[in-house]
Amino acid sequence: MSASNRKKLLLPGTMGRAGWDVVRARADIEAVSYAVDMPTPEFRAILADADGIALSVTPFREAEIAAAPRLAVVARIGVGYDAVEVPALTQRRIPLMVAGLANAVSVAEHAVFLMMALAKRGARLHELVQQGKWPERFANLPVDLFERTVLIVGFGRIGTRTAARCRAMEMRVLIYDPYVPAAAIRAAGCEPAADLDAAVAEADFITIHCPKNPETTGMFDAARLARMKPTAFLVNTARGGIIDETALHGALTSGRLAGAGLDVFEQEPTPVDNPLLHLPNVITAPHVAGVTRESLERMAVATARNLLSVLDGTPIRENVINKEVLS
Repeated sequence: MSASNRKKLLLPGTMGRAGWDVVRARADIEAVSYAVDMPTPEFRAILADADGIALSVTPFREAEIAAAPRLAVVARIGVGYDAVEVPALTQRRIPLMVAGLANAVSVAEHAVFLMMALAKRGARLHELVQQGKWPERFANLPVDLFERTVLIVGFGRIGTRTAARCRAMEMRVLIYDPYVPAAAIRAAGCEPAADLDAAVAEADFITIHCPKNPETTGMFDAARLARMKPTAFLVNTARGGIIDETALHGALTSGRLAGAGLDVFEQEPTPVDNPLLHLPNVITAPHVAGVTRESLERMAVATARNLLSVLDGTPIRENVINKEVLS
């Protein structure tokens, strides 16, 4: 097939090799690598003849969409898409696709890891051994997750898997998700929570697994944090901005909240002078909950298949965010 007849896909150089292999196996596809930190003018220039693009961390707004007249599909290497201007894609009838279940297990495991690290005081106990301060090990004892109440906010691909892991540790699992029927939550062995504020007041642990949108931005503000138990822990592996960081700092420093585990921040990378980073009851990660050796390969393959499915005229419907473009 001549180069002029081949469809062109832009793939970030950081995408897993397994995904590249899926695309390169197609003689009718030209795969072109781009740098995720490419200057904006150069990035928009390469969009001119692209039929599809895979995105990792690169924002994709109306200006980028306008620079791509041939664009037929956009795929995120992951499941979050707050950096993509979905209405502008929908107006052009371009599907936005996500990686489905590819990293759901990884995020769920990381959420449970943060819960356990906070409860078991993992970082501090490690320091005590390193510093030879064994007599201090009884000063602030770890706590169990057994028979504690965990509130999971969001019961989608990740929330359902987090719930299964919490149930395996014999926790009481509350679910807040107004878009999931109560019967489906009960069928999973969990308890539906119709009132978020009431559930927050019951929880020993809260872990956030909902998308960031106008409804959830600032969901955990000062008023809601004040409803939490002073012995409770809050974990966020979803998106920065769902928790008000200033309010969180106030709750953590005043003794109104026991601790927090944060994989995401309002600004990323978060500044090194972010006061949350210097609190002893906070553990952090650089937005990597969904990034493991295995998940990178799964996400790359899912992304490649998403792109090709649209170009082949058979889009994988369950991975399309703006499904109205398919009608």
